[in-house]
Amino acid sequence: MVRRQQHRRVRGVVVAVGVVGCLGAGAVGCGRGDAVTGGAPAGDPVRVLHRAADALVQAGTSKARTSLEMATGGTRVTVRGQGVYDYRKRIGRLKVLLPQDPAGAAARRPITELLAPGALFMKNRGAGVPDDKWVRVDTGTLSDGNLVTGGATDPFAAAEVLRGTRAATFVGRTEVAGAKVRHYRGTADLERAARAASEANREPLRAAAKGFATARVPFDVYLDDQGRIRKVRHRFSFVNGRKDEPVAVASTTLLYDFGAPVDVRLPEGGDIYAGRIAEE
Repeated sequence: MVRRQQHRRVRGVVVAVGVVGCLGAGAVGCGRGDAVTGGAPAGDPVRVLHRAADALVQAGTSKARTSLEMATGGTRVTVRGQGVYDYRKRIGRLKVLLPQDPAGAAARRPITELLAPGALFMKNRGAGVPDDKWVRVDTGTLSDGNLVTGGATDPFAAAEVLRGTRAATFVGRTEVAGAKVRHYRGTADLERAARAASEANREPLRAAAKGFATARVPFDVYLDDQGRIRKVRHRFSFVNGRKDEPVAVASTTLLYDFGAPVDVRLPEGGDIYAGRIAEE
């Protein structure tokens, strides 16, 4: 019962923001390594995007900024994050900033999130959790595959969604944070992405394909001339537990400072909270 309660509460991490009726909230803000000087790159955009995640693995690490945005009932909620990620070890750390309580209470403490293969660890998760303890969640059991629940999308999972690209077009050349990039727009299929994903993301993406209102994910992505994702924006759709109509969520991930040092130590068993999380 305790574990079920913990799981139920963690899935509602964005509910803890204090937005009535919300399950999650959020918004934030190329293929080959061949350098181009202008115009559309050679090759099929779909194949280019299928390889975008591999370019991140080759890059090794980066810093990341995330944003998760949801508008419902005339209210827009944004959850922002910032941190680092190691694409080879599939681990990262984000500090997630929750919006202020709509009732006017003091600003909430940032949630520290550690991203690891198959798991999400959160500190300052919520009421009832000691300050020195972490809450652990099995991402393969989340109905959204942790693309929304944590208030941020795992940077490598965001990249692996592109492995499911079914249709894409080259929009043009532009810049993102001072980097020259190629802009693509398309639609990915989560079921196809799950089949092509790394082992760690296979089950989470498969869960998302079943848990979202639709497995189709529209996106805009910006790739530099080394094929690395500089910015990707996904638009997810899920069914809110209190309403029948789907809720649209926009998730944006910005990647920069490739090669940045990443030192992430996962919690030991004794550091993980096993008790009941109090209602907020």
